[in-house]
Amino acid sequence: MKKPLIFLIFLIFTMLSLVVYNNINDSKKNISVVSIANANNEQQSNSINSNSQNIKVIHAPKSAFFAGEELPLSYFDVCESLERELNQITYSHSLTLLTIRLSGRYFGIIDSILKKHGLPDDFKYLCVAESNLQNAISPAKAVGFWQFLSDVAEYYGLEVNDEVDERYNIEKATVAACKYLKEAYHKYNNWALAAASYNMGMTNLNKVIENQQMHNYYDLMLNPETSRYLYRIVAYKIVFSNPELYGFYVADNEKFRPFEYGEITVNYPIMNIADFAQKHNTNYKIIKILNPWLRKNKLTNKAKKTYKIKIPGKNFRLAE
Repeated sequence: MKKPLIFLIFLIFTMLSLVVYNNINDSKKNISVVSIANANNEQQSNSINSNSQNIKVIHAPKSAFFAGEELPLSYFDVCESLERELNQITYSHSLTLLTIRLSGRYFGIIDSILKKHGLPDDFKYLCVAESNLQNAISPAKAVGFWQFLSDVAEYYGLEVNDEVDERYNIEKATVAACKYLKEAYHKYNNWALAAASYNMGMTNLNKVIENQQMHNYYDLMLNPETSRYLYRIVAYKIVFSNPELYGFYVADNEKFRPFEYGEITVNYPIMNIADFAQKHNTNYKIIKILNPWLRKNKLTNKAKKTYKIKIPGKNFRLAE
C-alpha cells in the first residue's frame, strides 16, 4: 500500500517540476525576443538618426537683382515664388552639383560672348535654367544649351539640317541668343520681360500685356512655366554666387576645366569624319565631343561653306 502511494507522490512531483521548468524557459525566450526586438529597434533608430537629412526651408534674401533690376520682394507673391525655386534648386542635389561643376567649363565662353554683345552677364543663368549647361532636347524639340526651336534658330542665323545643327554649337547658339535678347529688350525696355519672352515668345507675351494692360513681369498673370521662369533664373544666380550657403561645396579645382583645343578651317566636303579624325591624331568620339553640331559621320558641304572644326589639344583626355 505504501509503494503505490510513494510512486504517485513521485509522479506528481515530476509533473510539477516539468511545468515549472517549461514556464521558466518560456519566460527566458520571451525576454530574449523582447531584448532582440529592442536591440533591433535601437539599431534602426540609430541608423535613421545617423542618415537623416537636415531639411529646412530656404528663405529668400532681403534683396535680389536680375540684370541690374531689383525684384520687388516686399510682395508676398514675388517672395514666395523666388523661395519656391530656391528650395527646388537647393534640394535637387545631384543636378545642381553637376551644373556648378559644368560652369567651370562653359561660363567663360558664355560670359565673353554676352560681354561682346553688350548683355548683362546674369543671362548666363538663363542658359542654366534652360538646359543646366547641357545639350538637352526638350519635349517640344528645342535643342542645345539655349534651347532653340529650329525655326527660331534659323531666323537668328543658325544652320539646322541633317548634317549640321548649330544649336549644338555653344558659341554660335550664344550669339543667336544675344541677338534675340537685344531685340526683346529694345521692344520691352526691361530685361525681366525680355527674359520672359525668351520662354513664351514675343508674340504670346505681347498678347498678355495687351489683355492685362500691364507692362511689368511681376504684375502679369502668365502661364505656369513663364510665371516661374525669371524666379528660376534668379534663384540659380543666388545659389551659384554663394553655393556654400546652400550646402554645395565645390572647390575651383573640382569644377570641370575648359576644353583645350585648336581649330581647323574647312570649306570642303568631309566624306568620313572618322577618317578625318585619324588624320588629325584623334578619333571620332573626341571630334563629336568637341563638335556636337556635326550630326552625321560626314559633312557633305555642297555649298562649300566655311566651318571651324575643333581639334583636341595634346593632353585633352588626361584627367587632372
